[in-house]
Amino acid sequence: MATIMRKMNIISRCEANYRTEKSTVGLAGIYHSYVLAICKNPGLPQEKLVQYLCINKSNVTRHLAHLELEGYVERRTSDSDKRETLVFPTQKMFDILPEVKNITVDWNSRLAEGIDAEELKRFHEILDKMLNKAIEIEEVK
Repeated sequence: MATIMRKMNIISRCEANYRTEKSTVGLAGIYHSYVLAICKNPGLPQEKLVQYLCINKSNVTRHLAHLELEGYVERRTSDSDKRETLVFPTQKMFDILPEVKNITVDWNSRLAEGIDAEELKRFHEILDKMLNKAIEIEEVK
């Protein structure tokens, strides 16, 4: 029997593939989380984005470089702390936000097909407990 993490990783990879296939803007599914996070938090420090997405620094740096090259984000040095890089969405990123949101909603709806509301509520409660535990374990390191 597959472990919890293996199952979650497979679901996550399937989601990234689904996002890529459904996207008409030519942006791979891996970047959709960035679109959602950056549009929700314009001017977010890059280090906070690392924490928010739970992706390692080097991957975030590489992904942001790609998004910047493609015109989706702008990175600026913070006025208050020259060591801090702030990430801002461009209009191009805001333009694709509705599609990214729609793909996300569609994925979640399709994933939950056949699961009744009570089961789904309980599943979210369990996931929240596991999420909080994972954060707790990570903070102890």
